Amino acid sequence: MDLGLKGKSVLVTAASKGLGKASALEFAREGAIVTIASRNLEELNKTAADIETATGQKVAVVQMDVTSERDIAKAVETAVEAGGGLDVLVTNAGGPPGGTFDDFDDQAWIKAFELNLLSAIRLIRASLPHMRARGGGRIVTITSTSIKQPIPGLILSNTIRAGVNALTKSLATELAKDGILVNTVAPGRIATDRVAELDQQKAAAKGIPVEDVQAEMIAQIPLGRYGSPDEFGRAVAFLGSFANTYITGQALLVDGGMVKSL
Repeated sequence: MDLGLKGKSVLVTAASKGLGKASALEFAREGAIVTIASRNLEELNKTAADIETATGQKVAVVQMDVTSERDIAKAVETAVEAGGGLDVLVTNAGGPPGGTFDDFDDQAWIKAFELNLLSAIRLIRASLPHMRARGGGRIVTITSTSIKQPIPGLILSNTIRAGVNALTKSLATELAKDGILVNTVAPGRIATDRVAELDQQKAAAKGIPVEDVQAEMIAQIPLGRYGSPDEFGRAVAFLGSFANTYITGQALLVDGGMVKSL
């Protein structure tokens, strides 16, 4: 299938590793002009080199803190300069810390809001004029399966990511007239550093080996394993592509069948 991404300008945030890196790689494989953004410039440059080696596609990099409005504007402008405009935005950010309600004060809630919801709002706001100038575009927000089924011990993420999903659903209606399709992709247990860290935290809290935690999680996944970042990246690339012409306002769970809600 031709995803219609050749020569399209794509911005992926939090893309130095994990889900963002996997998504950027898939867009580059399809011939897109990809810009990747993250706080760690050294890791960004390594990731750009990895993607260029794997695909032959040059990748633009921009150092960005997703909680900085100024950095967000710089990232969007870098993508516009690299690709002659902007066609696709993938919003992504690291998750807030784990814990329960009693663990967090107002400042922790504010930080989680700025990291995961306000960052998406600002990225989309900065990107829309460029997409409208192109006659359309695609926006993919990366969230979590917690938008359908809250995850114990992740109350900040559960709450804020649900807000990102509500934003996505609302924008799908508002932006349809502009030819801009908006969806969210929600990872389950994908084998990333973030998931490994959460497994370690859970193991430490229970006083059990991390392998026992992983076995417990795998028992809940019908496909019987954690997903790979590449599998997740392919889902993002399709929803963010121009082969997708009639899917908008949807939340796609990439979770191996783990979430049981309808």
